[in-house]
Amino acid sequence: MIVDCHTHVRSFDATEISEHLAAAETVDACIILASHEGPRDEINRRLSEYVAQHREKMTGFAVLDPTQDRLTDKALTSLTERLGFKGLVLYCSINGFHPTHSHAMRFYGAVQEAGLPIFFHNGSHDLGAKAVLEYAQPYLLDEVARAYPDMKMVIGNMGVPFVEQTLAMVAKHENVFADLTIRPSKIWQTYNMVVAAYEQGVMDKLLFGSGSPLGTAGECIETLLGFNMLLADTKLPTVPRGSIRNVIERDSLELLGIRHAVAG
Repeated sequence: MIVDCHTHVRSFDATEISEHLAAAETVDACIILASHEGPRDEINRRLSEYVAQHREKMTGFAVLDPTQDRLTDKALTSLTERLGFKGLVLYCSINGFHPTHSHAMRFYGAVQEAGLPIFFHNGSHDLGAKAVLEYAQPYLLDEVARAYPDMKMVIGNMGVPFVEQTLAMVAKHENVFADLTIRPSKIWQTYNMVVAAYEQGVMDKLLFGSGSPLGTAGECIETLLGFNMLLADTKLPTVPRGSIRNVIERDSLELLGIRHAVAG
């Protein structure tokens, strides 16, 4: 089973929806992360409506800012029961709040109680100038993972540019995972991330993602399965193809505690 754990639909115009639907055809299931751009209530509502039309394949994660939003138990219940969301996505660096802000730490307690996973979309391959790079460091999530060890957490984009911190986090904490979303054009970066994860012995903690619409699942899968071939004439270390395939075919939804039904 192939699950794309990192996709977006930002504008919900006909063109973008058509492109997302086409990309989703190449995988068995996908997670759609709500965008950070625009009013969060409106973004969550529109994403909920879209996912509801394709629930056999798509899972939605709602966007929140625990330092700005009123996050009561009732609000979480509304997101899950009324809007159908199965997880949450936070943009700490882009929204400019520390992952262990006092409001955020109280929020994580409610999230753990509700049994919801959180996708931390803090690092990125292309952070904007206004993002707070300090808040993108994965090691800042260590306090969160220690305080709430039963809460499933995903470090998005392998925590780029702080990949080594990400590997340390997933090795240290049972319920912390990393999203292996790559840029197919960045072969050397991809190579170093995968080799480092293999040498660290944490390939089983990586979840496949495409970052759609910035990338497609097909392109990312082809790059991951083929980058060893580019090094065939060198003495650089390689990663067993089976280990890479296991990442691609991992049931990320099951690992995150999300119940799902795939058509077919």
